Amino acid sequence: MAGNQIPVTVHGAEMLKEELQRLRSEDRPNVIQAIAEAREQGDLSENAEYEAAKEKQSFIEGRISELEGKLSNLQIIDPATLNAEGRIVFGTTVRCEDLESGDIQTYQIVGEDEADIKGGKISIVSPIARAFIGKEEGEIAEVAAPGGVKEYEIIEVLYI
Repeated sequence: MAGNQIPVTVHGAEMLKEELQRLRSEDRPNVIQAIAEAREQGDLSENAEYEAAKEKQSFIEGRISELEGKLSNLQIIDPATLNAEGRIVFGTTVRCEDLESGDIQTYQIVGEDEADIKGGKISIVSPIARAFIGKEEGEIAEVAAPGGVKEYEIIEVLYI
């Protein structure tokens, strides 16, 4: 992987593109309109609406720049096309058992922008994902957790 490439799943890339499109086509024009309306109210030095709209505009423009930068450096990875020979890699979906509690969990290893623990998507930079990378079915992954080391047995590795 090149130095500044950002790994992302196909779904994650679509989410980023949709957010950028919404910012450009909806949020940016709306905030420009809000600034124009606030200017019409007269004295800008004591105009809270104007200040809030300018702040929101600054945030929107910053996020647009951030997304444009990310999108130009994306490395889109489709797990279905990977040939990782049963090993856990970026994009892989992992069924595992918490050996302490016996709970079975399913996680997909995704990019930082896609992570959603409630949705079963864990960031590639998270301790659990780092412990899983390179493991295969039947192996034990040890994860350093605040309460000590947690062990997970890898039950299934899916490229979906």
